[in-house]
Amino acid sequence: MTATPEVTRFRTLLAAKLGWTFDDNDVSQLDDVLAKRSGSHRLSRTAYLSRLGAPGWDAELTKLAEDLTINETYFYRHGEQFRALADVALPERLQARSAQRVLRMLSVGCSSGEEAYTLAIVARESQPDRDWIVSVLGLDASPAVLRRATAARYSSWSLRETPDDVRQRWFHPHDGYYELDAAIRATVQFRQYNVATPDDNLWRPDQYDVVFCRNLLMYLTQPVRDQLIERMTRSLSPGGYLFLGHTDSLGSRPEGLEPQHTHQTFYYRRRTVPDALRFEEPLVVTPTRTRPAPQEPIESDAYERALRLLHDERFGEALKLIEASPQDRPAPRDLLLHSVLLAHTGRIDEGERLCRRLLDLDGLYADAHHQLAVCLEDGAGTDAAIAQYRLAAHLDPEFAMPRMRLGLLARRRGENRTAATELDRALTLLRQERDDRIALFGGGFGRIALTTLCRTELDACGARR
Repeated sequence: MTATPEVTRFRTLLAAKLGWTFDDNDVSQLDDVLAKRSGSHRLSRTAYLSRLGAPGWDAELTKLAEDLTINETYFYRHGEQFRALADVALPERLQARSAQRVLRMLSVGCSSGEEAYTLAIVARESQPDRDWIVSVLGLDASPAVLRRATAARYSSWSLRETPDDVRQRWFHPHDGYYELDAAIRATVQFRQYNVATPDDNLWRPDQYDVVFCRNLLMYLTQPVRDQLIERMTRSLSPGGYLFLGHTDSLGSRPEGLEPQHTHQTFYYRRRTVPDALRFEEPLVVTPTRTRPAPQEPIESDAYERALRLLHDERFGEALKLIEASPQDRPAPRDLLLHSVLLAHTGRIDEGERLCRRLLDLDGLYADAHHQLAVCLEDGAGTDAAIAQYRLAAHLDPEFAMPRMRLGLLARRRGENRTAATELDRALTLLRQERDDRIALFGGGFGRIALTTLCRTELDACGARR
């Protein structure tokens, strides 16, 4: 469906008022909501949009937030992040807060409360004794979902990933639902909040130990997204932790934050030393703690010839060319190409070992994580590969190839909604994907062919374009 001038203006107003962004796939939904809301006020679309653009119609913005919000959530969603919280983040923060015995956490975009309450449960089960003060604040733009959160009554479907012992300890069956224990409810508060608006008290510096903001950033306009990231980072205590969704990334070196990777998930820790005072340590550290000798790349002509052979699917010849140029200290790009060629010639295990060697040199090298995932797809299995593709996408948000692979793997699993999100992102990123990455990871396909593949798979997902 093509956007009408009214829908285009509606989309612009939503970006200005709520900070939300919508792409062409959302035109039909926006048209429906515009018709519904203008009709409810007995206004023409033009008159409705004029009133919406004027200040002071906060009640209508609230209704729009309710109608346009996606609220799919459940307790312990993406459990690997809560395991990292319990095993890594909370022990550190409890130690850091041992004198004050106060722990503060924030859930941004908390929806109907499952995430905020899961934070409270994990904190309650991690705290050394009961005289700690644990507080969790949940934020959302929709008062309807916040009313459900405050009621704290959930169906068994909302508890589908909740461990049995947690369910038995903290949930009580009542009238076909599960009511959350009062001890957990007492630690959590909820507040309606529009992330496009400033609030100095909410974002006071250094006040939160943990912030969760999962799968929200991708729905925000770039200015609002950047402002929210800056506010969350500033409001974290030094050493505090930020958890984002798998579809969100700040890259490999975000300002004020250090990327962390444990429990097959990616998250961030606020630096304890300001950026201006930090001395960057080399990424490569030898056992004697000295800087490595300079790397010696293969001469450009040989490397470019090998890339051309790879593009022509003459893998054996390309591999011979690379292996005919032995080095004591090969450059990262050479190790990467070598691994790609080993994988293409069926020497998967050797390709994986070479990739892990490369990651030992630089654990933040997105291309190496992607190539390791390619090797793991044929070896350790899909789950291990997905974790590495996610790492690659987190480390470089502009990297199209891991998004495409994540989409194709989700399609293979029948997870069409996830597949559509990843493939749509890949389709956008492919327009400016680097030529060398397409040559290395395109499997012999060029930019146009990969774009066609993404479109075909998106159609198969039932995505509107």
